[in-house]
Amino acid sequence: MRAVVQRVKSAEVLVNDRSIGKIGKGLLVFIGIGRGDSEEDLSFLASKLPDLRIFEDSEGKFNLSLKEIKGEMLVVSQFTLYGDCRKGRRPSFTEAEEPTLAKRLYEQLILKLKEQGIPVQTGEFQARMEVHLVNDGPVTLLLDSRR
Repeated sequence: MRAVVQRVKSAEVLVNDRSIGKIGKGLLVFIGIGRGDSEEDLSFLASKLPDLRIFEDSEGKFNLSLKEIKGEMLVVSQFTLYGDCRKGRRPSFTEAEEPTLAKRLYEQLILKLKEQGIPVQTGEFQARMEVHLVNDGPVTLLLDSRR
């Protein structure tokens, strides 16, 4: 399971020009589900994301987590995180999980985050979305449950 994590001042996702998820200060997390991802991969990200110390304390050091700042999270599915561009000019998505299983894991991740008291907004699985954000820093990190 892969995640692109962006520290944001705000973020919003729209489908058909309609806002379906919007947050203030927190994390915008793009999630890609790969072939063979399991509950173990899901648990890794569900525990890692809320506790990543990537928010600045009073001295400007990355010492605070999303939980500590009482931030929000916007989680957006993005199978293109498994795009392989090594051959040719068109990405191959053969490493992305098939949609039915990917959707189930995506929804389980959201539930696990909410169970921890994280205010979570989401995109719409398999929809064409517009994502608007104000990246804070900018701070952008990559997480991979297999690395």
